[in-house]
Amino acid sequence: MNRFTWSPSRILLVAFSAVVALVLMGPTLVVVPLSFTGERSFQFPPQDWSMQWYRNFFENPAWLDAATYSLRIGLVVALLATVLGTAAAMALTSGTGRWRMPARAFLLMPMIVPGVITAIGIYYVFLRLGLTQEFWGYVLAHTVLAVPFVVVAVSASLQSLDRRLVQAAWSLGAGPWAAFRQVTVPLIAPGVLTGAVFAFLTSFDEAIVSLFLAGPFSRTLPIQIYQSVTSEVDPTIAAASTMLLVVTSIFIVAVGFLTRAQNRR
Repeated sequence: MNRFTWSPSRILLVAFSAVVALVLMGPTLVVVPLSFTGERSFQFPPQDWSMQWYRNFFENPAWLDAATYSLRIGLVVALLATVLGTAAAMALTSGTGRWRMPARAFLLMPMIVPGVITAIGIYYVFLRLGLTQEFWGYVLAHTVLAVPFVVVAVSASLQSLDRRLVQAAWSLGAGPWAAFRQVTVPLIAPGVLTGAVFAFLTSFDEAIVSLFLAGPFSRTLPIQIYQSVTSEVDPTIAAASTMLLVVTSIFIVAVGFLTRAQNRR
């Protein structure tokens, strides 16, 4: 027996969703065939096909250094944002005071405030602290932007957590840290993993704040793409954008499968 009944209304909904997805993703997916062109300029559809622009990406120190720099920043940001966001989510979920709503609003503010305003504020503060064009400047700025995603993901997992399991661990002699490590963490692992992935992607794809912090010798991959568009346009930009799109998609799909597998246990 089929799980879903393909009624006319369901078919119409699926068709409409597919059209909306195509409209939203179409302009983004155009860069994929452009990255395989054999010409030295953008031409769609490509007349010749080649992998030369991917080779140029890995052979050009500017592109490779920018990608490596973004990867290093993203991994550190994912670690810091996951730890801080998980702690904040647990405090917000278990707290009972009137401070919870203002604190939640404060933590989620980077998701609400326009990116340009956030970038200007970070640049003004970091300029005085000497953190512009620095690795840890990027890390701190991106962590501010990534923490809200961890808070949202972990809070959702904590809302569905059965507190009686933690209380049972306490009654059996487990201390707060043991109960957290052996009971709470495994149960909220899908939310923590989701938050960590989105924290990494937030840092890896960030362009606005990074543009204010960038220097001639400290460029992330999005900034390198932007600088290349403004200076010289060649299909290496499309190759870099395609790899950025592929990495983002792989992480999101992997989180979806892992979360589904965890929920089925």
